[in-house]
Amino acid sequence: MNYAQLLFPDFSLILCGYLVCRYTALNRPVWEQVESLVYYFLFPVLLFQSIVKSPLDLGTASSLIGAGWASGLVGIGLAYAIPHLPWLRTHVDARDHASSAQIAFRFNSFIGLAIADRLAGPQGVQLIAVLIGVCVPLFNVAAVWPMARHAQRGFVRELLRNPLIIATATGLVANLLGFAIPVWLEPTVTRLGAASLALGLMAAGAGMQLGALARGKVLAVAVIAIRHLLTPIAAWAIARALGLSPTQTTMLLAFSALPTASSCYVLAARMGYDGAYVAALVTVSTLMGMVSLSFALGVLQRL
Repeated sequence: MNYAQLLFPDFSLILCGYLVCRYTALNRPVWEQVESLVYYFLFPVLLFQSIVKSPLDLGTASSLIGAGWASGLVGIGLAYAIPHLPWLRTHVDARDHASSAQIAFRFNSFIGLAIADRLAGPQGVQLIAVLIGVCVPLFNVAAVWPMARHAQRGFVRELLRNPLIIATATGLVANLLGFAIPVWLEPTVTRLGAASLALGLMAAGAGMQLGALARGKVLAVAVIAIRHLLTPIAAWAIARALGLSPTQTTMLLAFSALPTASSCYVLAARMGYDGAYVAALVTVSTLMGMVSLSFALGVLQRL
C-alpha cells in the first residue's frame, strides 16, 4: 500500500491552510472563527455520525476492544510520564506538555477508516469502527485532563462542556440503543462531516509555525516517538499476548500507527494553549504516519 499517497490529502490541506493564512487576506482573525465553528459544531457532528453509522458488536470484539484500550493506555501512560523522567524533566515545559501530551495517543479516524477498507474490506472497517467507538471517549478524556489540571480548571466541568466528548458519549449511547440517522438527513450530516475534516486540517495549517518546535524539541521527539514507535510495538506485543486473529491483529497494528488527530490543534487552541506548537506537531505526525504504518504493517506484522 502506498501510505504517502493515502496521507497526501491531509497534508495538502494543512499546507493549503498555511499558505492561505500567510499570503492572502484570509489571515488569523478569519481562521480563529473557523476554529470555533469546527470545534463547537462541525467536528462533533462528524464524531457522532462516525460512531452511530456502524453497529457495535461489543461481544464478538471483546478481545480487540481490550487490546485497543491496553495499547491506548500504554500511550497515555508514557505521555503523562514525560515530565517525570529524570533525563527529560529539565527539558520539558509543563504548559507545552499539557497541550501536546494528546499527540502521543490520539489518532486520525478518517485515515484509519480508509486504511481498514483497503486492508480488509467491510470486515476491516467494522473492526476499526469498534476501536474508534470505544477508544475516542478514553482518549478525549485523557487529552483534556492535563490541560484542565495545568490551567487549574474544574476537570469535570471541562469534560461536561467539551463538545467532542459530548458527541462521542451521545454517539455511543445512540449506537448501543440501535439509533440510526434518518436516510433523508444522512446526506446533510455527511456533508457537515466532510466540511469539518477539510476546515479542521486547514485551520491547523493556518495556525502552524514549525519554528515553534525549536523551543520544545525534546518534548516533540518524545511525543512523536510514543505515537509512531512505542505504541505500535506495544500493540504488537498485546496482540500476541491475547492471541488475536490475523485480521484483528492487522487492524490493531494499523490503528496503533495512525497519525495523531487533526483536532488536537483545535482542542488545544480552544482551551487557551499554544495552538501553533500543537499544529506543528500534528503536521510532523501526519508525515511520520507514512513511516509508522509501513513499520507496523510491513515489519511488525511479519514477526
